[in-house]
Amino acid sequence: MGARSFFDRLEPHFTNGGKYEKYFPLYEMVESFVYTPKTVTKAAPHARSFIDMKRIMIYVVVATIPCIMMAFYNTGFQANAAMAATGFEPSGWRAAVLSALGIGFNPDNVFANMAHGFMYFLPIYVVTLVAGGVCEVIFSVIRGHEVNEGFLVTSMLYVLILPATTPLWQVALGIIFGVVIGKEVFGGTGKNFLNPALVGRAFLYFAYPAQMSGDTVWVAVDGYSGATALAISASDGYQTLAANGMTWWDSFLGFVPGSMGETSTLAALIGVAFLMITKIANWRLVAGCLLGMIAFSGLLNIIGSDTNPMFAMPWYWHLVIGGYAFGLAFMVVEPVSASHTNMGRWIYGALIGFMVVMIRVINPAFPEGMMLAILFANIFAPLIDHFVVQANIKRRAKRYV
Repeated sequence: MGARSFFDRLEPHFTNGGKYEKYFPLYEMVESFVYTPKTVTKAAPHARSFIDMKRIMIYVVVATIPCIMMAFYNTGFQANAAMAATGFEPSGWRAAVLSALGIGFNPDNVFANMAHGFMYFLPIYVVTLVAGGVCEVIFSVIRGHEVNEGFLVTSMLYVLILPATTPLWQVALGIIFGVVIGKEVFGGTGKNFLNPALVGRAFLYFAYPAQMSGDTVWVAVDGYSGATALAISASDGYQTLAANGMTWWDSFLGFVPGSMGETSTLAALIGVAFLMITKIANWRLVAGCLLGMIAFSGLLNIIGSDTNPMFAMPWYWHLVIGGYAFGLAFMVVEPVSASHTNMGRWIYGALIGFMVVMIRVINPAFPEGMMLAILFANIFAPLIDHFVVQANIKRRAKRYV
């Protein structure tokens, strides 16, 4: 019996009047994962397009692949380099698996770095899928709607913005908070005005700042931490980054400490270029965010400060350090929580660019500002669109006066 016949035999038990009718979302989730849905819209009004939710989600996941690969490599490289520098003897289940496979911990070996980084990435991703997926299924069953594919993107983005050694119980707690409070309480995918992945990350930051502050990144060596470029810049100025072994090119390529998927600007730019080419991301959001960041950082460079070294940081350093590039590529352009009018997209993007620089420079206790800047703009996106639409109505009304 083929898989199609198997699903056809099960379907009557899960549709209206079936024994397991209330569990139809579970059946639909599995069937639509294996086969293209056979249901179509039969009543007007409806629109036809080759772009559906599944295709959009697949495109976004594909766009994250360069960041995922860099997450594997750089996480393993940072851990292996720390062990090589300190002479630390690896222990634990990761060390046991890598040693049993004969891979080793050589920071000059690309495969060793990839494998070690994968050992950090995999548990976090599995816990995220299970904890967040259970929440998605529970809400789908209770509300009687299908399990939406949007969680696949949320789970991937959430994992990529976490430090590599985040405790797994915190990983589960954060994604549950992000899915439930950031999305489901507003009605689910497409109705949330906040980015769920960022909501979960923000919750962990405020609840457990010692692990989530972004100032340091813990690796496999007990008692060892690597300061991020933002932390060094906030205390000593960006000019000292080279003395700490971080050049602009290292930051651009992603060979610096940081959250797993956020370190490589190059990988993020490849991702956002793919999304713009496929029309998933709107270029106005990207351009507005870049212009806002460049303009405000340039203004602060002109003003200067004798006490705050962040005033002197030029825009091209803001671009490559912290989570700016990753946030620009995957969070700013998120279509649900962003502005929907063309002019509104310019304003929304510029607001994020302005806010991220202001938080980084003005608030010395929190050198990274992209997460809060995007969440702040999410709140104002509906208001921005409202004023843009009202301005258009007034302008058109004047033509008939």
